[in-house]
Amino acid sequence: MAKQGKFLVFEKPKSPLQSVSSTIPNLEEGEILVKINYATLCGSDLHTYCGLRQEPCPTILGHEIVGTIIETNSNSVLTDASGQELKGGDVITWTVFASDPETASYNAETPQKNENLYKYGHRQITDRDSFHGGLASHIILRPHTSIRILPKELPAPIAATINCAIATSAGAIRLAGTIKGKKILISGMGLLGLVCVAMCKEAGASEIIVTDIDDKRLALAKKFGATETLNSKVTTLDELAIVKVGNGIDRFIDMSGSPDAMEAGIAQLGINGVAVFIGAVFKQRKLEIDAEQMIRRILTIKGLHNYNYEDFSTAVDFIVQNFEKYPFLDLVEKEFSLDEVNEAFDYAVMNKPIRVGINMDIK
Repeated sequence: MAKQGKFLVFEKPKSPLQSVSSTIPNLEEGEILVKINYATLCGSDLHTYCGLRQEPCPTILGHEIVGTIIETNSNSVLTDASGQELKGGDVITWTVFASDPETASYNAETPQKNENLYKYGHRQITDRDSFHGGLASHIILRPHTSIRILPKELPAPIAATINCAIATSAGAIRLAGTIKGKKILISGMGLLGLVCVAMCKEAGASEIIVTDIDDKRLALAKKFGATETLNSKVTTLDELAIVKVGNGIDRFIDMSGSPDAMEAGIAQLGINGVAVFIGAVFKQRKLEIDAEQMIRRILTIKGLHNYNYEDFSTAVDFIVQNFEKYPFLDLVEKEFSLDEVNEAFDYAVMNKPIRVGINMDIK
């Protein structure tokens, strides 16, 4: 008997999502059917909903997801990224993309930039391609998706965020280089920034200085390991220079996307300093950077969009080891049912929480 499911359809910005019931397609070779347990609304979902970014429509939004395997279809044993066999009943998370290594443009360091990438939560619904987003009862995982089995004691609201913000933060740490014993400056205390603070703390940073324009988020950053907080809305750039003592900042990671924050962070870097830009994923003014100082101080600037497969597994390991050590559970500020998705978007846009959750067990 054919399985039935439902998904929420996004047609255009600032319009209610419509619930659609549909037969779940039969699985093709290598595909996995997953019952979605929980999803969270990412900033990119909100940007799409508000019309700040474009997606092929109609679509099923949502890519921060955790779920339970219902069925697999393969002529061989399917395993997760750690080598464990995948089977029905396993609670899993997975990369937001599936990247075919046989594609001519494939690069193992940046599989997220491959041609013909399959991105969950970012695809158009067609007769042959549906159940590919998080705001649904089920999702079908395609071949070349990296998957990790999760411990069942890991709370679903935390697990749902692993495959986006937490994996991206892991990528930022990788690009930043050595963290142990280094002085770190991080701007932007959304989920990305807070996770990055905790990762730097666990990696042995000597100081972790953070900036944001929201005092509540700055206070939260302290709970994740920040040693000093600065409200950049009330602190001038000259006053910000107070963090530049000794040889200056060793590593600067921007999660805010603010040109002012990025320029101020670069100005704080000392000799051999490294800057990693993550937050600037929308159009804005161009940065003003002093090229002479970049040369004399031997600075490096790197950018990262999404993450690679290694970053994803690093993120899973980090959360499994540390989810009880930091208040990750508090970052999902309110929960809604799947039928309340429109209320969830309205709440997120109006209140700007770190995250809102869509709990599939709420009726």
